[in-house]
Amino acid sequence: MDPSNGDLYTLEANLANRALRELTDGADKDPITKLRLLCLSRGATGILGMGRAFRAMDDDGSKALNEEEFISGIRDIGLDVTDDEIKQMFNAFDEDGSGSINMTEFLLKLRPPMSQSRISIIDQAFNKMDKNGDGVITLADLKNVYSVKEHPKYQSGEMTEDEILTEFLHNFEGGRGNLDGKITREEFINYYATISASIDNDMYFDLMMRRAYVM
Repeated sequence: MDPSNGDLYTLEANLANRALRELTDGADKDPITKLRLLCLSRGATGILGMGRAFRAMDDDGSKALNEEEFISGIRDIGLDVTDDEIKQMFNAFDEDGSGSINMTEFLLKLRPPMSQSRISIIDQAFNKMDKNGDGVITLADLKNVYSVKEHPKYQSGEMTEDEILTEFLHNFEGGRGNLDGKITREEFINYYATISASIDNDMYFDLMMRRAYVM
């Protein structure tokens, strides 16, 4: 596996620029589309960052957010929206009118839609990384499948193996939240769902994943 693969950075930049253009094109957008574009305009970690911010506020562990928590979460992330727009977003996600949103359902709706073939290849990559099958990728798992020998900063002595692997893990965790050095399957899929949004061709996405994870 090649951690110095620059393709993702280019895709991410293109995706963020495209999302910004769509946000400012003047066309009417439903609240869920607008929130998705706001997240995508921050690159691959936008949706991840939101998931982490909301989890941090779930004090009672119910995995549900009320309107107050939702507004607080959007504000915490710093998205440029009005209070009225946040309320419209909340109501769009609160389909049954119960006054709360299930976080898993929320993230599923928020992330860009993907074909089954793409979800399948992402799952295969996660399973390959998760050596002990506990549903979480850690530094120990990575050391078995992720070679840093070709990484320019490893070759130059700027970074150690652990530093490079930890940085890789943090990519999946979003810019905020508890950088605990663990990637859940949901975080892994959300990250690649965002990358997927910038790739139109299923075969190219499949090839990119197989190259990255040597499958």
